[in-house]
Amino acid sequence: MITAILEKIGKIGMQQCNNVGKLGLFLHESMTTLFSTRLRLKKVFYQMNYIGVGTVGVVFLVGATIGAALALQSYIGLERFGATQFIGPIVFLAMAREFGPVFAAIMVIGRAGSAMTAEIGTMNITEQIDALKTMSINTHQYLTVPRIVAGVIILPFLSIFCTIFGVLAGQFTAVHVLGINSKIYMQAIIENVELSDLTSGLLKAVIFGFLITVISTYKGFHARGGAKGVGIAITQGVVYAILTVVVADYILTSLLFT
Repeated sequence: MITAILEKIGKIGMQQCNNVGKLGLFLHESMTTLFSTRLRLKKVFYQMNYIGVGTVGVVFLVGATIGAALALQSYIGLERFGATQFIGPIVFLAMAREFGPVFAAIMVIGRAGSAMTAEIGTMNITEQIDALKTMSINTHQYLTVPRIVAGVIILPFLSIFCTIFGVLAGQFTAVHVLGINSKIYMQAIIENVELSDLTSGLLKAVIFGFLITVISTYKGFHARGGAKGVGIAITQGVVYAILTVVVADYILTSLLFT
């Protein structure tokens, strides 16, 4: 029985190592294509529009909700110490450094990342990717690179929007629900926020955009087994992307901790 368990663990470990190796090769091919071929700007702009403009509404709703909830929760703790004037900086720092980039990334994964995997996965199982190869079209240049570049460019903007919506919703909640003076709210933010608080969040968003698009396109390229296989690839892509973003967020927070 112990031998069977160890054998099972070994097979799982070898399979995961094999998957990591395939992902590494996929990333190497994509980066080589990015720096050795001409970028398809039209496709990049199309993907930026699809990822960014199509996700702004969801980001607005999530950012505003998180900002309002942060203001309420911060008030509960700060009111006990007579420091409610610091609600503004707490909301701003939390949104700019953490919740803005993380929730923007999660919304992109749910909306655009899953669609990337579905589109490329469907092309794969219907042999459209093979057809592109027979016409001597670089599939990474055509399908992968524009999505990666678009994700890296557009996610910082979504993070900024999420942060702005969260801060404004926090201000509305603090002023009209909690009775905090509006000038005190904004003045505390100006006095306590530093440029590094903004740049750290933007750096996270850039890295998240890269990771999301790489994982989503990779799962699409390796979808197998018909419609069921595409569904499995989409599920795995979303789960792996979210887990990667969460783990990367902790690592980046540790490295950027000041």
